[in-house]
Amino acid sequence: MSVPRKGKKEKAPANFVSEWFGHRVYPTIVSNKQSLADQNSKRCPFLTEATGETRECVKTATAKGVCTISSVSNGPRQDWLVCPYRALNAELVANSIRRLFALPKGTDPFVAPAVALTKLEVRDDINKRLAAKQPVFIYFGEKTGGELSIPRTDRSPEFSFDVTVVELKVKDGEPHTGRFGILEIQTMDFHGSYRDAVKNLQDGLRMHPKIFGASVQANQWWLAQGVEGPNIANVFKRTFYQMMFKFQLGQHGRCAGCVLAIPKSVWDSWQVHLGAPRLIDAGDGTARLLAPDHRIADPCPAWIYVFDTDLGKAVTPSPIILSQVIGTDAQSFSHWALNVAPAAALDNIDAQTGFFALLSRRLKQFWPDLAATVTADIPAGARSAAAVKGKR
Repeated sequence: MSVPRKGKKEKAPANFVSEWFGHRVYPTIVSNKQSLADQNSKRCPFLTEATGETRECVKTATAKGVCTISSVSNGPRQDWLVCPYRALNAELVANSIRRLFALPKGTDPFVAPAVALTKLEVRDDINKRLAAKQPVFIYFGEKTGGELSIPRTDRSPEFSFDVTVVELKVKDGEPHTGRFGILEIQTMDFHGSYRDAVKNLQDGLRMHPKIFGASVQANQWWLAQGVEGPNIANVFKRTFYQMMFKFQLGQHGRCAGCVLAIPKSVWDSWQVHLGAPRLIDAGDGTARLLAPDHRIADPCPAWIYVFDTDLGKAVTPSPIILSQVIGTDAQSFSHWALNVAPAAALDNIDAQTGFFALLSRRLKQFWPDLAATVTADIPAGARSAAAVKGKR
């Protein structure tokens, strides 16, 4: 097992593996019969619960079992989701369905993964529920029936969906498919690899099976070795166009809309990319993200579900809790990302500590006289017309 380097005192680690095979290992480890069974068998408790069958973690060997990373990249320490199946939570899926399909308050939809439809008993159960007029839905994902996508055309790219929910209806006495909805689960990419931290955990479990929890708690550096920070800008750039596309799909008559489920840590990190948007209280426990003087038809075609892991509950795995539910649409999301945020950046070109100030400092190393001309040539009160246009 690797050991920390001696010599010069190093800064305290900023990033730790915080959940391993669904169970918390940082900042306080939860180690009991169930967590040890999952970790020894490499079982994913979330896929197992979703499918009703024992499923092994699908991640590669260097990231095996890693669900979340604890990082201080936003300032406070937060969990950052690195596996979408960590959020494949029954209540999160049911909540998304209730909102997308405008089910009456208190309605309990029956939800089953498509892969379960091969079982005759599941089909019989669905038929009985439909006959009793209970709302029934099936869903497809990479490991729960296969991802669905809109195929590419000569004028549009292919777009696949993390989770596609399909409504079932009775027609002529037989089950038929109705509308569909989309659930996208946003994860975060991290720089580097979790290889060393995963090896430390695996070695610790192998060498200290009876005192694994105490060993990890006493050696928290195991969880931080080689773990770097989140690649925030890359994830936003990779995700933004896809979300603009998917937020538009609610315009189709058989699409109920799209829910973007995003960890609170990622949502917090996106604020600068969205121009720190102002949310409007809708008066019903939800909020709206709107462009100025823009209204959205009810029900909203797109929703942002901001969630977090609840460390306060004495259960494992830690529950998923919703902290914000935000209705929006592609036009509003685009306004904040492509008008407001760029306008703030344009303002900062000629600010006292902005781009030109940086250029001047750099030039001083090479040609001091030329450096002095940089800030001297900025017109007083200069402001881009684009910045005015992007005003909140």
